[in-house]
Amino acid sequence: MSETLTLTRAARLIGVTRAELQKKIQCGEMISHDGTVTVGNLLACYPDAQLEDDAETRRIAQIKERAFGKRVFERALPEPEVLAARITELSTTLAGSQSQVKQFNALLGKLWDKLAEIETRADAGSRTTLEDLKTWIKQEVELATEPGFINPLAIKDNVLRVITAQVTVLPSKQDFLVEGHDTLLEAAMRAGIPLNYGCSGGNCGLCKAKVVSGQVKKTRLHDFVISEAEKDQGYVLLCSNTAVSDVVIEAAVADSVQDIPFQQITAHVKAMGHISDDMILLHLQTPRTQRLRFLAGQSVTLRVGQSFSAELPIASCPCDDRNVLFHIHRQSGNLFSDYVFDRLKDHEAVEMEGPHGEFILHEKSPRPLYFFAFDSGFAPIKSLIEHALSLEAENIHLHWFGSARQNIYLPNIAHAWQDALDNFHYEEHVAGFDLRTVSGKREESLLAQLGEITGADADLLQSDVYIAGPQDAVVIAERYFLDKGLPKTRVAVASVK
Repeated sequence: MSETLTLTRAARLIGVTRAELQKKIQCGEMISHDGTVTVGNLLACYPDAQLEDDAETRRIAQIKERAFGKRVFERALPEPEVLAARITELSTTLAGSQSQVKQFNALLGKLWDKLAEIETRADAGSRTTLEDLKTWIKQEVELATEPGFINPLAIKDNVLRVITAQVTVLPSKQDFLVEGHDTLLEAAMRAGIPLNYGCSGGNCGLCKAKVVSGQVKKTRLHDFVISEAEKDQGYVLLCSNTAVSDVVIEAAVADSVQDIPFQQITAHVKAMGHISDDMILLHLQTPRTQRLRFLAGQSVTLRVGQSFSAELPIASCPCDDRNVLFHIHRQSGNLFSDYVFDRLKDHEAVEMEGPHGEFILHEKSPRPLYFFAFDSGFAPIKSLIEHALSLEAENIHLHWFGSARQNIYLPNIAHAWQDALDNFHYEEHVAGFDLRTVSGKREESLLAQLGEITGADADLLQSDVYIAGPQDAVVIAERYFLDKGLPKTRVAVASVK
């Protein structure tokens, strides 16, 4: 095992998040150099890690024990050819180490012969010195070659290298792990890294990237033609290849909304169901060869019945670009809303245009994340939170305000996050009035509730704040935090009808 580990691999070996390691680095508990940590520093911070069972073995064992048994287990592991290639690579490394040991033993034999030859020509004083030298060499060799303590992290790292491969993206220096049957593109999306792509099906070539080092394997056929010259330079399609070994690639990463192209896609209704009496969850599915590329928090324009349209925030994570979710609120007299509630059917075509908006996550910020959702403002907030979770954000807080109790329409999702994640905190607040119309006494009441939250949480004013919901409530909440001294760059807002 190498002396240094990337934070991604180190976190997986110890069984913690990258965020926890970054926190230890920031507070000086662990030393990091250029995004890596030494094995010694890692063990100094987590001495009990040597006593734990292998985290990857436990994870695979749990998968095997589930109801679907073999099929699920097979999906959790790479394809047989990839698995064989990774084992072969480790075997090659082992064979090299064994060869070096043989060469060392041969060299040691020659050394003894040479010392014996010198000893025959030496005087009495020199022979004593040679005997002392031979004794010292023998002791040092015995110390160097005895088995000693085998660091369990070395075993863990070798298991991890068989089950997963690490990919480093240049020039951004982001990294992620490829697991199971995932392609390079799929694995990057699951890790929240927005690489450039188009169709995801090997037709457009937008996900073409250069392999700088490491070995990849084509797992899907593609129609896009890569020239022989580009192949010689190491170019592949990320949507059609997986990583065999640890890989370094050169690929563009979307840093802003300007990096996301405008798209027009005909999707179809996969499913729809009532969340509440006046709220529908609409699940649209795009064609396999034309998926929606967007950043978490953005919106698209939907068009139904050929003429009824509305701009709606996406309520799902970019990591699943083919299945796009929306929370649609019933608005009496609104033609789009009426059509969705009364006439829209399964499998019906729905036109999507976009994405729109700059309500996105500031991914490079080290500050805690605070989300304020007012009524159906939970839709874009949900997208942002799911993306933040894929990035293993360190500290996430969600405050959901409902005009009435029923306006907090998906509380089970937030409660599930809170139950499953140590770094997620959730609170519900019932305003007691329509958050679409806030003035006078209602404004005073809302400001008082925000004041109570701020007074009870000293970290809030040191964080990044994201606010979404009806315009009246959003404007008041935004002004409240700006008046408290938060700069405009740390307060992001989105109005949702």
